Amino acid sequence: MAIVLVGLNHKTAPVEVRERLAFTDKACAESLHALVDGEVVSEGLIVSTCNRVEILASATGESGVEAVSRLSRFLCEAGSLAPAAFAEHLYTHAEESAVRHVFRVASSLDSMVVGEPQVLGQVRRAYSLAVEAGTAGRVLHRLIHHTLRVAKRVRTETGIAASAVSISYTAVELGRKIFGSLKGSTVLLVGAGEMAELAAQHLVGAGASRILVANRTFEAAQKLALQFDGEAIEFGAMAGALAEADIVICSTGASEFVITLELAQAAREARRNRPAFFIDISVPRNVDPAVGKLGNLFVFDMDDLEAVVASNIREREREAERAELIVESEVMQFQQALRNLDIGPAVGALKDKLRGIAEDEFRRHRPRLGELTPEQERAIEALLLSAVNKISHPVIHRMRRSYDTGEDDEVKAWRDIFGLEE
Repeated sequence: MAIVLVGLNHKTAPVEVRERLAFTDKACAESLHALVDGEVVSEGLIVSTCNRVEILASATGESGVEAVSRLSRFLCEAGSLAPAAFAEHLYTHAEESAVRHVFRVASSLDSMVVGEPQVLGQVRRAYSLAVEAGTAGRVLHRLIHHTLRVAKRVRTETGIAASAVSISYTAVELGRKIFGSLKGSTVLLVGAGEMAELAAQHLVGAGASRILVANRTFEAAQKLALQFDGEAIEFGAMAGALAEADIVICSTGASEFVITLELAQAAREARRNRPAFFIDISVPRNVDPAVGKLGNLFVFDMDDLEAVVASNIREREREAERAELIVESEVMQFQQALRNLDIGPAVGALKDKLRGIAEDEFRRHRPRLGELTPEQERAIEALLLSAVNKISHPVIHRMRRSYDTGEDDEVKAWRDIFGLEE
C-alpha cells in the first residue's frame, strides 16, 4: 500500500491548461469510479479548483509507481493534451511527500495567496465527493481527518490568516481600526464595479447595516443595491448621501475628482464633525487627496492599501514558517499512525493463525482425552488460548517495533514465517 498524488497547479501550469482539467462534481464521481479499480488504485479523491487539479490515491502496490503512471495518463486524457507537453506541468508525490503536500495544501501554505481560507473547504468537498462515490477507504479516511486537524492547528496556533491581503478586505480592516466596530454603519458605494462589490460584501459581513449606491448609470446602481438590500442614489444627489455615509468607497472610471474638497467639507459639516472614511480604489483617483487633511476625514488610495497589503503578506510569510513546523511534526505523527494501521491486520492474522492451529490440534487429540465435563472442555480451551497469547506476545511486540522503526524487511520475514498474506 502506498499513498500517491499527481497534479498541477498555478505554479506549474498556465490557466489555459488548468481550465481544460476542471472537474464538475458529476465528472469527479464518474472519474473516481473509473480510476479506483482495486488492482492498481484502491482509493482515490480529486481536488479540482481554479488554481489546482490533484488526484490523491491509495495504491495497491508498495511503491505506487504503477498508480502514478495510471493517474498521469488519466489527467492527460481528461484534458485531451499531448503527453510530452503535458508532462512538464505535472508534479508527483509519494508516501511521506504526498502526506506533506496534502497537509500544506489544506493549511493554505501552497496557495496563490498564503493563508486564504477557501482551499480547506475545497479539500473537504473533494473528500465528501469521494465518500459519496465510495472511493474513500480506511487510508484516505484517516489521512483527510488528520489533514483537517492539521489545518485547524495552523489556523489557531499561527497568525497566517490574521492579516488582510486583498485590496477590498484590507480597506475593511482599516475601517475597523478607525471606527472600532462597523456594526450599524452606513456605506456609500460611488461606482458599481467589481472592486466596489467585493468591498461591500466584506463590509456587510463586518456589520455594516445600510448600503447606498451612486453610479452615473442609475440602472447599474439599482442592480448592485438590490444585492445588498440597499438603496440606489442618483449620481447628482450624491452630496446628501455623503452626509449620511460613515464609509465611502470610490471606484469609477472618471478622469477627475468625484469627491471634491467642497463636497467633503459640506458633508463634514452636516455630519457635525463625526468621522468618515474614504476608500479610493480608482486609478486615476476619484477623491481629492486634500480631503484627508480635514479633521476626522480619513482617505486611503490604492498606494496606501497596497502598502498595507505588502506588509501583511510579509507578516503571513513569517507566520507560514511557524506553520511549516507544525506540518512537519504532524507528518511524522501521521506516518506513525499509518504504520500502526498497516500492522493491525498482520497482528490480527497472526493471532487467528495461532489460535486456529491450537483449535485444530485440540480437535485432533480430543478423542484421546475421553469423557470430559463442559467445565473441563472450557478449561482446556482457556488454557490453549492463554498459551497462544503468551507465545504470540513477544512476536507481536517485535513486529510492532519493527514497523515503528521502518524495518519493513523484518516485518515481511515474520509474515513469511507464519504464512500471513500481505
